[in-house]
Parts: sequence; C-alpha cells; structure tokens
Amino acid sequence: MKVLMFGWEYPPHVYGGLATANFGISEGLHAQGDVDITLCLPKPWGDEDRTYARIVPMNCVPIAYRDVNFDYVSSRVGNLMDPHEYYRYRDHIYADFNFMHVNDLGCMEFAGGYPGNLHEEINNYSIIAGVVARSEEFDIIHAHDWLTYPAGIHAKQVSGKPLCIHVHATDYDRSRGHVNPTVYSIEKDGMDHADCIMCVSDLTRNTVINQYHQDPRKVFTVHNAVYPLNDEYNAIPRPDHTNKEKVVTFLGRLTMQKGPEYFVEAANMVLHRTRNIRFCMAGSGDMMDQMIYLAAERGIADRFHFPGFMRGKQVYECLKDSDVYVMPSVSEPFGISPLEAMQCGTPTIISKQSGCAEILNNCIKVDYWDIHALADSIYSICHNDSLFHYLQEEGKREVDQITWEKVGRWIRELYMRTMHWI
Repeated sequence: MKVLMFGWEYPPHVYGGLATANFGISEGLHAQGDVDITLCLPKPWGDEDRTYARIVPMNCVPIAYRDVNFDYVSSRVGNLMDPHEYYRYRDHIYADFNFMHVNDLGCMEFAGGYPGNLHEEINNYSIIAGVVARSEEFDIIHAHDWLTYPAGIHAKQVSGKPLCIHVHATDYDRSRGHVNPTVYSIEKDGMDHADCIMCVSDLTRNTVINQYHQDPRKVFTVHNAVYPLNDEYNAIPRPDHTNKEKVVTFLGRLTMQKGPEYFVEAANMVLHRTRNIRFCMAGSGDMMDQMIYLAAERGIADRFHFPGFMRGKQVYECLKDSDVYVMPSVSEPFGISPLEAMQCGTPTIISKQSGCAEILNNCIKVDYWDIHALADSIYSICHNDSLFHYLQEEGKREVDQITWEKVGRWIRELYMRTMHWI
C-alpha cells in the first residue's frame, strides 16, 4: 500500500505536537510491513530521519520549467533530493506558473515553520501538491492538520484517489469558540472533501461532527501514542528531591487554550500552604508576559521559573527533574506531553477537558477551572510519598502499552475501509 502524505513539520525541527505525531504515525505505519509512505514537507533541512518515510522537499519541486544542467541541479538541491527526481517532477508540470515567485530552478521557496505569510505558503504548498500527485504512484492521500488540507484536496482532484485528513486540532479548540473565519473555512473545506476524517480524540471527533457538520459515519477517533524512550533519554538521571524542594512543571504553549493562568493561580494556593515547592512554566507564547506579571502580582515570582521553549533532550531533562507534571488545558484535542511525563516516571495531573484523559487512568484528572482541586492534587503528590510512587510506577506501566504500532494498525485498517479493500 502506497500513501502520499502531506505534513508541515517533522523531527528534529519541532514547533509543536504536530511534528511528534507525524513522526509517530509514520513509524507506526512502517511497522505494519506493507505501507510505503511518501511524505511531503514544505522545507526539510536534510537531517530528518528517513527510516519510516521517503521525504519530498516541496521547495525543490519545480512548478515552472527551467532548462538547467544536472550538475547545477545537484549543487542546488544538495542532500534534500536526488537530482533525477527534480527532472521527473519537471516533466509533470501541468500549467504555466512563471507568474509565481519562483527561483532559478522554477521552485518556490518556503520560510519553514509558521511565518507571517503562512496563508500564502499554504496556498503555494497546495499548488506544488498538484505536480507531486501527477508524478507519484500511490493508493491513498493522508493530510495532517489544516495547513495541508488544500494540498490534500488538490492531490485528490488530480489523482482521483481517496483523501484521509488527520485532525490534530481545530481552530474551535484554539480560540475557545471564537474562530478565525479563514482558518475555519479551510478546515471545513478539507473535511467536506475528505473520504475519511481521523480525529485524535472523541473530544475532537464530537467537535468535527457538531461544529463542522460532518457525517459521523466518516469520522473516526485515532488516539495518539508515545515513542519508547531511547538510550540517550533513558540515561538522563532522575534527581532525588527527598527532603528538598519539589518541582512542579507546566510544559506547553503559553496560550489561552493551554490554561496557563489556572496553573499560576493553583500554584499561588499551594504556596500559601508550603514554600518548599518551585514551579516551572516551560514554553513560549502570547501569554508569557501576562503569566510573568501574574506571578509577580501574586507575590510568588521567587518560586517561579520561565525557561522558555524546549525541544528534544531538554524536554526529557525537564520532565525527569519534575516531581509533578501539570496540563490544565481548557480544550486539548489530545496532549502527548502527559504521556511523555508519565513515561519519565513523573506523576501527572491533567484536565478532564483533554483528549488524553480518555485513555489515561493512572493520573489525576481535574476540571481545568477547579484551581482548588488542582492545588490539592499538587500538594498531595508533593507531600504523600505513597501517592507519588504509585502514580510514578503505575503511570509508567500504563503508557508503555500505548504504542504507535497499535495506532498504525488502526490507521491501516481505516485506509483499507476507505479504499473498500475490506
């Protein structure tokens, strides 16, 4: 089975949970043994892991004909693409795009990540998808998140192959219901054209059905999973904080959706009962300054740390150095970070309004707005060794069973159903 997959980010260049999920899904599908993935990315850097997918750099796919020699092409595309692939794509250009801003190879440049001209890049990406869809052999299309839905739709129109879209989040979640009409329309258009919609939780599935008015018969829940810790991360020591200050951590985007203010308010309540705890708010976002000011207003700034955005090994060092991990999200489609925390042996508190709450049992669940319950839970884990060790051991045992291979098996079955192979 050949899959043409459209993604926006991929490790080691991680901007959020989308890269982590995209890699995990690729790994899980590869583990099935009969799934070959061609993964399109706007601007790969060349250091991506290509074990589970063949990566197509969309910034090296020509959309305008250029008469260039092989050696020049080779020097320009470097280790991103085999030069022969460039010429194969060039032979499938389907329109005159010379009016676009193309470079000397007839390719469009991408900034990568989430630049100010994001909507322009999404449109450019979808144009290139037409060339790729004409050039590649595949059975089904899989588009990740709203950024790639237009590309998936174009590939479907070009090839006639079925389209699966993967809803990792919706603007309805990100905005607490105050949607950006442009983003909402892109999301809905993708869902309307999709033959199969995969949602990362029942919570997201219900949003897709009720807020985007989709047929429940084509909407399925596909929960995320977590990678096994590699040797490098396993080797990170876990400090013993017995009779020392405890560390309580929030790790995520500092945005309205993630509920950072509830973490600060709960921390304030805990620190009225004990001063022997430090709070770490790791991440970046538009609410960072507001959270720093809030901690200062509550008189707890000396107990708060704001280390900024973390990636890779830094994340696991932070999680292993924590006695409690907290995710108080207001609306979280899934949330992989609690699984990573539990995997590191860190007791975890999550909001009942998160998708991962549907599959996790050995953690504490509270309503995001209930700062009293959140404060009590933090205090209890920090001061009750039996509770700490129970959540530590049982939590790790639980998440070790939540694997991407199982996710890949379910996605493969959904592919088969969508193509009417079963």
